[in-house]
Amino acid sequence: MNSGMIRQAVRRNPWAFLGPATTQALAAALVTVGLCAMASLDGAPLTVAQRARMVEDGSTDAGLLFLISSIYLSVLIVGVTMGTAIGDQARDLALFRTVGATPARTRRAIALQAGLVAVPATLAGVPLGLLGGAAWVHGLVGHGIVPAEVTFRVHGGVLPIAFAVTVGTSLLGALIAAIRPSRLRPAMALAEAAVARGRGRVRTPLGLLLVAGGSTLSVVLSGLDAETADNGGLLVMLSMCFGTGLLGPVLLRVAAPVARLIGPAGRVAADNVVARSRSLSGALVPLTLAVGFAAFTIVIGATTEHVTGVAMGGADKWLTYSGTGVYSAFAAVAGVNTLITVMRARGRDLAVMRLVGATQGHTLTVVICEALVVTATALVAGAAVAAATLLPLLHTALGTWVPWVPLPFLIGVVVGTAALVLAGLALPAAVMLRRPPIEVIR
Repeated sequence: MNSGMIRQAVRRNPWAFLGPATTQALAAALVTVGLCAMASLDGAPLTVAQRARMVEDGSTDAGLLFLISSIYLSVLIVGVTMGTAIGDQARDLALFRTVGATPARTRRAIALQAGLVAVPATLAGVPLGLLGGAAWVHGLVGHGIVPAEVTFRVHGGVLPIAFAVTVGTSLLGALIAAIRPSRLRPAMALAEAAVARGRGRVRTPLGLLLVAGGSTLSVVLSGLDAETADNGGLLVMLSMCFGTGLLGPVLLRVAAPVARLIGPAGRVAADNVVARSRSLSGALVPLTLAVGFAAFTIVIGATTEHVTGVAMGGADKWLTYSGTGVYSAFAAVAGVNTLITVMRARGRDLAVMRLVGATQGHTLTVVICEALVVTATALVAGAAVAAATLLPLLHTALGTWVPWVPLPFLIGVVVGTAALVLAGLALPAAVMLRRPPIEVIR
């Protein structure tokens, strides 16, 4: 029975698993890069003086920091995308319960789905990570950050550690998403799958608690020394990102009424965002991370240069921006794939809109308005995360509370975020609208 459900789920919802598979492959690649960087730096035949110099300037920690950040991003993003894919199967899970599946059997089937996606994705991501790791070590040597004696080495634990991260986070995200549908009685599960879920009684208070905790920690760090504030910045970003993810449905419901100002299409879009706030919120986490990481790195560098008049060195700039670029790209790809997963599940809804009289252009305009709401919410959330992490560091290191935001970056992040969301929502909708609606309904 379990194997039959898994085959049906994959055949019926191939696009639903695109997001998890892509993020799992990228997560495996990032973890591989971090592990190989550690092995390359630790195993290099360096003299005592060279090793001491690397320890002094922090180069020996580059691989470890990259690995820790990669695992953190993987746990957060892979779990979210897998949870979204399973959440879109609410009706299928309800039918599975109706034909006699027990809660335990339902959870086992979901766990097997997660593993079925994670294993091949990880096997595809590890070779990509080996190529990326070799390129990154070459960049470290080429920019003079580490001695020329450092060569690329493969970490012996690449495969088991990569599998532990991807499979573990996929299982966790899938099982969390399946808790409620697996526990409900079959008739109740079918009824709930047919209507919008109610507001979370646990999710929202927990999200508020995490955001409040991150904000409080940010205020505390602003009164401490620069090194302590720098070390605590990651905790602030962790807390704020997790909190933003939990508050995603609430944030989208708050932002949705803005779309009503656009006109009739905006009013329909506002109602759609409210109705689908839970599924759309899955994309807010990676988009917020992408905006937050990019804003933090660019603004702290620009503010430091503006206040001190000293530009960052070429090697330091490459090291900082290359890592941030990889993390932001990872999060951006995850966000786009999550939105594609959500939109592909709405094929029948779009067809029904056209059957009741909406033109192809009007339907696409509604989707574009929805994309604008998601874009605005992600930008505001990402700016809040970046500010909470950045401001204490600026105060302790530079004695200022005013960040310097370059105008080209501001324009770029707005346009880039909008392009990502439109690619995840409007582009798939435009492709689906090319089919006659009656064919979609059939």
